[in-house]
Amino acid sequence: MAFGINRSKLQKWKRKIDDGEIAFLTHYWIDDRFPGCKTVTKVGCKDLEKLASWGKQYGLKKDWIDIRREGYSHFDLFGDIELKILEAEGIEEELLGLKRKKD
Repeated sequence: MAFGINRSKLQKWKRKIDDGEIAFLTHYWIDDRFPGCKTVTKVGCKDLEKLASWGKQYGLKKDWIDIRREGYSHFDLFGDIELKILEAEGIEEELLGLKRKKD
């Protein structure tokens, strides 16, 4: 179940993807399959080769891309890898929120 995201942030994420950029969207998320994870960051791009290449630098496999027929295919990041990648990418807004949630 996803929550804690507004329409404006979602539209901004989609626009970046449509423009061929690597786009990040972090929101609260609860899934019993991933205990202890309270957020997920979706990293998307319409150019799947570009997205796969981006992910490879962090050890993410192309097979892990959540392919969406309607568009907005993305990697789902959570847990320690989510924090590591947001830090490496300098995504301050999401990173600060995640660190506050862990404290």
